[in-house]
Amino acid sequence: MMTGYEWKKVFSRRGGKIALLLLAMTTAVVCWFSCSVSYVDETGVAKSGFLAVAKLRAQTKEWAGILDEDKIRQVIAENKRITQSAQYLSEDVTENNMAYHRTQAIQGIRDLLNSSYAEGFRSYDYYRANKLGEEDAPQFYGNRAALLGEWLRGEARDQFSEEEKTYLMERYESQETPFFYDYVEGWSRLFEYAPAIVMITMLILGYLVAGIFSCEFTWKSDAIFFSSIYGRNRATAAKLRAGFGIVTLVYFVVMLTYSAVTLLYLGADGWNCPIQIIRWKSFYQLEVWQEYLLILTGGYIGCLFMSFLGMLVSAKTKSAVIAVTVPFVLIFLPSFLMNIDNPVINRVICLLPDQLLQIGTALGYFSLYSLGGRIVGAVPILIVLYTALAVVLMPVVYLVYGRRQVG
Repeated sequence: MMTGYEWKKVFSRRGGKIALLLLAMTTAVVCWFSCSVSYVDETGVAKSGFLAVAKLRAQTKEWAGILDEDKIRQVIAENKRITQSAQYLSEDVTENNMAYHRTQAIQGIRDLLNSSYAEGFRSYDYYRANKLGEEDAPQFYGNRAALLGEWLRGEARDQFSEEEKTYLMERYESQETPFFYDYVEGWSRLFEYAPAIVMITMLILGYLVAGIFSCEFTWKSDAIFFSSIYGRNRATAAKLRAGFGIVTLVYFVVMLTYSAVTLLYLGADGWNCPIQIIRWKSFYQLEVWQEYLLILTGGYIGCLFMSFLGMLVSAKTKSAVIAVTVPFVLIFLPSFLMNIDNPVINRVICLLPDQLLQIGTALGYFSLYSLGGRIVGAVPILIVLYTALAVVLMPVVYLVYGRRQVG
């Protein structure tokens, strides 16, 4: 009953309704961007829409399967036939687009070739695949670890300890190969725009829950609230439950809607591919569906932590205005800290809560930490750390607000 009343106070306000409308509109815009995929047909004309996506999917799936040496040879040979064709070499744009139509089928594997055979670990040349011959196929997977080793011995020699370098090399060398390759456009686009939708959702949630603990002071009803029989216990607990419920409901409605729209439109094929198909350099040994669960979980934990922190500020300062700035500060603070070239600060940045809102991006970072003699990446630390902090914040908010003095 009390929790329902708190929900009503949040969603009946004009500001709350406007915030939800803004979130719905923003979600629709992000869904539109994530689904904006074009397909070039055999006549060289770019098309979009569901039928275009279906054709791109069908064309890409012709090359789906185990990405072994034989398949790499076939892709290199096919790419060579296309890039040496009259259409590709023509100065006519339409002819070039007709050649690109054939390239679309192998574009995903072609991008992997550009990464594997790059001149350096951090370099990328879009046309690198055009310079390869079938005799280069055996080095496809070996190049990944070889380039990492060169980078660790050269440019990054002072960035990691010897134990961390060994850890990275072991992770690369123990990666199970050959990879399974499939059409992954749906997941790739979903991951690309996930940070945007999660951050926007967090900012809206910060606004919605900011006034839960300060509204009594704003309305000058705090004397009545705290002097009532259940004001300092059940009513305070109801506010906490309302905040938790609002964050949970709004977050999952937005994220599951975004996921459903993107994957139903573009397709969910490739869910069992290793994430290296999308993030070639990542040292995390995960499949695509596991990355999705990490993004979903990390975003939820981040929203809970920042919301509870905002509620704590609201309960402490009696101000929704100050509380609503908390997520803004936590999200945009790293942008300022990144300008400071310091290895210690760089490690701290990778453990700030904003990283939870962009777990997919964090999976591509080489952020390592030593815990109890073991080397671990930043992602598992982020999940465990902020889950614990979110759990701790709940009773802290309850105690701070329950002990507030009237007046």
